[in-house]
Amino acid sequence: MNFTVDKEGALAIFHLHESRLDSTNAAEAKSEFLVLTQSSLDVLILDFSEVTFCDSSGLSAILLAERQLRERDGGIIVVDSHGKVRSLFEIAKLTDVIPLVSTIDEARKLIVED
Repeated sequence: MNFTVDKEGALAIFHLHESRLDSTNAAEAKSEFLVLTQSSLDVLILDFSEVTFCDSSGLSAILLAERQLRERDGGIIVVDSHGKVRSLFEIAKLTDVIPLVSTIDEARKLIVED
């Protein structure tokens, strides 16, 4: 799985450099999310701006990260510029649970507003 992570204090941005978040890479994503969420993070931005397909395995990885941070009063924000994650979130009725934005700048604005 091709990804990078930028850390800025209690914020981390996970950039997935893949077109898919599915059964082929979701297990590795979960492992990375567990490592990240066990650190001193308050907010994890999942940058899926390159993702054009996400299935239930990918959704499971996202929900793992959300649950891990929520248990510590933190949270995640998903950057989904193609709308492919949004459609899955809508089917799963998660659009009110996890913020979805189109850009990293929008995600940063959400953090400032909280």
